[in-house]
Amino acid sequence: MKIFSEELVARTAQELHVADLSRATIGEVLLVAQHLEQQTGIPFIRMDQGSPGLPVNKLGVEAEKAALDRGVGSQYPAAAGVPELKHEASRFVKAFLDIDISERSCVPTTGSVAGSFGAFIACTQRIPGKNKVLFIDPGFPIQKSQLRIIGAEWEEFDIFSYRGAALSDKLESILAKGDIAAIIYSNPNNPAWICLEEEELAIIGRLSTKYDVVVIEDLAYFCMDFRTDMGHPFKPPYAPTVARYTDNYILMLSSSKIFSYAGQRMALTCISDKLFERHYPALAERYKDAGVFGQTLIASILYMITSGCTASTQYAYAEMLRLSCDGKINFVEDTREYAVRAEKMKKIFTDNGFHIVYDYDVTQKVGDGFFFTIGYGNMSGGDLLKELLYYGVSSISLSTTGSDQQGVRACTSRMRDDLYGIMEERMRAFHEDHPL
Repeated sequence: MKIFSEELVARTAQELHVADLSRATIGEVLLVAQHLEQQTGIPFIRMDQGSPGLPVNKLGVEAEKAALDRGVGSQYPAAAGVPELKHEASRFVKAFLDIDISERSCVPTTGSVAGSFGAFIACTQRIPGKNKVLFIDPGFPIQKSQLRIIGAEWEEFDIFSYRGAALSDKLESILAKGDIAAIIYSNPNNPAWICLEEEELAIIGRLSTKYDVVVIEDLAYFCMDFRTDMGHPFKPPYAPTVARYTDNYILMLSSSKIFSYAGQRMALTCISDKLFERHYPALAERYKDAGVFGQTLIASILYMITSGCTASTQYAYAEMLRLSCDGKINFVEDTREYAVRAEKMKKIFTDNGFHIVYDYDVTQKVGDGFFFTIGYGNMSGGDLLKELLYYGVSSISLSTTGSDQQGVRACTSRMRDDLYGIMEERMRAFHEDHPL
């Protein structure tokens, strides 16, 4: 039995100017779910927005307060970042990736969204004729919206059928055209929670060097592949990264998920030292500067977007990184709750006829974490999104993430202990109303 009538959901969508629920964005689904909940008082199972669902790191808060008490709020922060953060960022990359990146090449951004925006601009302008971005999908829809803003084009493919060695021929067929400036993906992946394995990262690294393409690696869910214990600084196993296989890389490290510091909008763009130092005549001509990649990105691009990052938050991030490197914070254990939630939620769905869409990496079953993907019979992702809304469950269609598979993305961050029983009851009703 449906919780919300089709008429009520349709009327709500119309009032909120959502043209097509089956193709709704994260923000549109969020609005509909919130409105229905407020209208009726009936709680929603919120699987739409990937906002942190754990308490903020208190040590970061205390460090930020202390910075404000010291008076840092009265001065503009340097565009390249405060020295303390740059130092701890370089140390953090060494501690958990075993990669050497100098302090100079670690640059704060107001969230990884600003980092990718700036990186897209610099990468697509550095070499004439190389002006497209390649998305290894599924991925984060906002990044394609950023390319629309700057007028850059992109290509994309769903990695579902190109895992392992098959990735090589697929990538080469696209890169050989010569117009790809950058490759972007997230690892672990938003929305599928798949993780690229070493063989795949080596392929990406080798081909990015061969075709002079910059790899933008989004590590928003850093070390959150809970199948491997990566929470111990300066000790293996280290987090996987393309940085082991090429010098053409930009790593994006966000404070939002690993420290639940999303509201303060703080991330790092860590650039390979060799890429940071490369000189590009096209950048020099456009920006009337030296044309050095890293400096142009900082002073001529990122500064124009945000004019630096909030000073006090930089000190907060620096302190959380420092304590992680010192072994006084174990952010991996702090975020493991997401895996616990995913395991419980997946079981409720699969017990009631659903299947996991992206279910395997190359050599092992996909782990539990911040996201997972579900499908139901032959139902399209858009139809499943709408049907789930009638049962008080919000999600987003995989089609909005560049996926060719049918299903929806589920986020674990807003799940609460008191909702599991409600969710189980609703999915049992869903299964009864939709016999397979």
